[in-house]
Amino acid sequence: MSMTVKNASPSKTMTATNFEKLADREAALRKLERIAEENLANTLRLLRHNRAHDVKMYRFSSKLIPLIGHKLVEGWDPFPRLEEAFRAIGDYVKQHQMRVSFHPDHFTVLSTPRSEVLQSSFEDLDRHVRMLESMGLDETAMCNIHIGGTYGNKEKSFARFLDNFSKLSERIRRRITLENDDKTFTAAETLQACQRVGVPMVLDIHHHMVNPGQETIDQLWPDIVKTWSNTLPPKIHASSPKSEKDPRGHADFVEVDNMLKFFQTAVSSCDRLDVMLEAKQKDEALFRLMEELKDKPGVRVLDQASIAFGKD
Repeated sequence: MSMTVKNASPSKTMTATNFEKLADREAALRKLERIAEENLANTLRLLRHNRAHDVKMYRFSSKLIPLIGHKLVEGWDPFPRLEEAFRAIGDYVKQHQMRVSFHPDHFTVLSTPRSEVLQSSFEDLDRHVRMLESMGLDETAMCNIHIGGTYGNKEKSFARFLDNFSKLSERIRRRITLENDDKTFTAAETLQACQRVGVPMVLDIHHHMVNPGQETIDQLWPDIVKTWSNTLPPKIHASSPKSEKDPRGHADFVEVDNMLKFFQTAVSSCDRLDVMLEAKQKDEALFRLMEELKDKPGVRVLDQASIAFGKD
């Protein structure tokens, strides 16, 4: 999403209720495809906006194709009609060397004890990967997920996650990253899962603040960096607490000093770091953050969205 680019939502949809109201199912499906085409066109608009501001990383909306996966549209395959629109996005990403990803919704969980939820999660991950494949993007374009809930027994849930992860097809496993969460699995536990299944870890420094476990970021960071291949720098999520009453919620903007404190840890183990901001004001939060960074000692601004940090 963008606070700057107007009328450019990549997540326009149709409710299931309104879909059911349309007597002609084929006409209703064509309408869904037209909405999806508009979402993909807006995604390309947002990527162009990003390039104009030197933003090299972008999270795709998981709602590019409305109602996909819903039982009402069972048997519907919109991908052939959307092939050209998906390819245009992938071509732009590759041309400008952008780093892109999906973050499937919270109901996509592999630690679940319910077989129907697990099957739905498998199908959702398959759809996300199929979208990346339709864009013609290689496996550096990934899907970021959490381990999931504990369901009353963290140890059993962790083991269930490992088992269910192994049941994913290889083409999906190679595109997965895992992120620590703010209530259940800590950064240390998520790192352990990444090491067990062989996938990179996306550290969320805000989640670690509210759900730290026993280990500090200083202790964990060198091993987190090792989960990334030589072809990709580590990626983190950064956000600030909404308020003292709601420390887990995301604030409108990102507090600069906490980020700089983390960078002091990061530079000891990696030469480059990609930072995804999670702020309610979206691109406006980035623009404000870059303005604030200009005045900080040890920071050298490289372009509109990148800095060099440290003495060198």
